[in-house]
Amino acid sequence: MPPEPPKKKASFDIKKRVSAIGAEISGLNLSEPLSEPDFVALEAALLDHLVLFFRDQPLDPIEQVSLAERFGKIEIHPFGRHLEAPPSVGILDQTSPKHDGANRWHADSTFMPRPPKAAILRAVTLPSSGGDTTWASMYAAYDALSGPLQRALEEMTAFHDVSGPLIRAIQRGQSVAGLEEIRDAWPPLAHPVVCRHPRTGRKFLYVNSNFTTHIDGIGEAESEALLRFLIESVRSPEIQVRFRWEPDSVALWDNRCTQHFAIADYSERRVMHRVLIAGDWEPSA
Repeated sequence: MPPEPPKKKASFDIKKRVSAIGAEISGLNLSEPLSEPDFVALEAALLDHLVLFFRDQPLDPIEQVSLAERFGKIEIHPFGRHLEAPPSVGILDQTSPKHDGANRWHADSTFMPRPPKAAILRAVTLPSSGGDTTWASMYAAYDALSGPLQRALEEMTAFHDVSGPLIRAIQRGQSVAGLEEIRDAWPPLAHPVVCRHPRTGRKFLYVNSNFTTHIDGIGEAESEALLRFLIESVRSPEIQVRFRWEPDSVALWDNRCTQHFAIADYSERRVMHRVLIAGDWEPSA
């Protein structure tokens, strides 16, 4: 048999940011369709580093959607604001962000049976200073727990509820839907407290301060104390990476095994375009 032709290498470079999470990608033009070798390498980098950062990527909304579609179907946020064309691009437009909920550690839309598996965020308008975003590895958050606590948590489920972020969005005029309409469509549901990643097989902690309301099967006081402890564990700096946005910067992250926190330290307008990639998994232990 003739020898197999050599596999084409990716055309970009990867620079790891910190040990637990994050890498910066250079040498790739995201406005152009990704070659198959580049897409395979980029997907592998995302699984390895959990969040990828790109500089100087002046994507228009259609190009941003096209990039997201390489990773899966597009998810339309059920109550967030979106562009008229294309409607799959969400708009995060803020000047007084402290009460919006993005400055709380969270993963996006965990109130869904199949939460988004990934997201792509691009900086459109930035304040003169501030507005960084921080991501945390929920693999590392789980790994830092003691063995007995890990084993106990693996037997538990926790409820996720859209109500808190939805009420804040309605109060600030950032929701395109009403409270009862969304609550009826997305009632509270339970996910495992510890999940296993469908691609890597690694375990990660799956509770967050925006949507997780209580741990099932234990008393209210125990649930409150345990949930507070688990949510506080995300604040450990060694499992985080912080990204300073510049015009046309882009972040791509795995929404399953990370959480993020938008730092509310600005009072000038900040506009970001976000595309969510629909979940093709159901959280499972």
